[in-house]
Amino acid sequence: MMSEPNSASRRGLLLAMSGSARLAHALATVGIALGAAAFFLQRTLGWPGFLAAIVVALALMLLSFLARQEEVRWRALLPISLLVFLVWATVSLIWSSYQWTTVAGLIYLLAFTLIGLFVAISRDTIQIVRAFGDVLRVVLALSLGVEIFSGILIDMPLPFLGVHGNLGTLGPISGIEESRDQLGLVAIIGAISFATEHRTRSVPRLTSVLSLVLAGLCIVLTQSPVIAFGTVVVGIAAALIYLVRRVRADRRQVSQFIILALAVVGATVLFIARSPVIALFNASGTLDYRIDLWRQVISFASTNWLQGWGWLGPWRVDIFPFSYLSTSPERPADSALNAFLDVWLQLGFIGVVIFVGMVGLAFTRSWLLAGARRSVVFAWPAAALVALIIVSLAESSILSDFGWMTFVICCTKASQELSWRNALRAPPKTELPVASDA
Repeated sequence: MMSEPNSASRRGLLLAMSGSARLAHALATVGIALGAAAFFLQRTLGWPGFLAAIVVALALMLLSFLARQEEVRWRALLPISLLVFLVWATVSLIWSSYQWTTVAGLIYLLAFTLIGLFVAISRDTIQIVRAFGDVLRVVLALSLGVEIFSGILIDMPLPFLGVHGNLGTLGPISGIEESRDQLGLVAIIGAISFATEHRTRSVPRLTSVLSLVLAGLCIVLTQSPVIAFGTVVVGIAAALIYLVRRVRADRRQVSQFIILALAVVGATVLFIARSPVIALFNASGTLDYRIDLWRQVISFASTNWLQGWGWLGPWRVDIFPFSYLSTSPERPADSALNAFLDVWLQLGFIGVVIFVGMVGLAFTRSWLLAGARRSVVFAWPAAALVALIIVSLAESSILSDFGWMTFVICCTKASQELSWRNALRAPPKTELPVASDA
């Protein structure tokens, strides 16, 4: 007779433990670490170990979610645009000629989608920034440590990590990431997080300053033209956000239109003057490689231009047509090195329209929030999305692992704050307070 009360008490204790804020914080940190260190974990644990870690993390996240579901903001939980993209990627299974690989790619995509959703709905924005800061400090420090060990202490490459030991010649370095561009993207997101921590005084001043120096070192040592250009654009975007936040509320809409016009003019000027810009960032060699690959991608994408070949995510060089998409046998491509072309190849023109709409809506919401909300922490999603979008023009990082998880977090947080579903269900809110630097 005592078994039922004991069973009920055990369930209650389990729910109480699963619903603790400390566990939610730990799981959010672990989830971000799984994305930021995905390549390192794949190489050290192997795919079975890495996937097991993801499954365990998702199981614990589910328990935490169930225990805290009364606290969850159900409205705008999943952005419709994100859901449509996931549905279309799933539908591509119908015509995919590599269906089992498509299933695997969809499961992998869904896993990091769920991790991103858990982080977004279980943590406030400042808590997310702190979690990113804690993880990326370790990832960047470990990357620099690995490069010091390889390039200076033993003066030998570490092939299993793709580390060439170039630190002695000041780069390029990739650390524990798959490529120098991926390390650069992590460093840019890290710099945005560290700067936000500094502005909100979330960590000691010395910690934030040293973290920014670490991120800056990693950005410089990648010697990546893509990352150099992305850093400049993110810096300009941060300055514009600062200016918009200083404008009075009644003049803010006009300032946003001015910024939009300047962005269009700037993009046009960059396109016209692309040759000197490429020379400035020393990007001619890497651009030639990309242009050659993009031509091949466009050729194959045009074959199934409407619906694509089927979702895959990161490429498999043993599967057609990806086995034919390489500029040289010594340098096989694992992506289209452009997220938009990658989506066109895998999900067709329909997928591109959905993807552009999803990214555009997420960025617009984040940008408006960054300019309107009082706390500077709301600038973090907008700045992070700028980094992801710019790098996505020369990499496909936004479609998997860290990039996709970060995008899902930013997209979901923006949807929670500026959702048309909330507007339909709730009375209109009063005007947002004038932004400040607090």
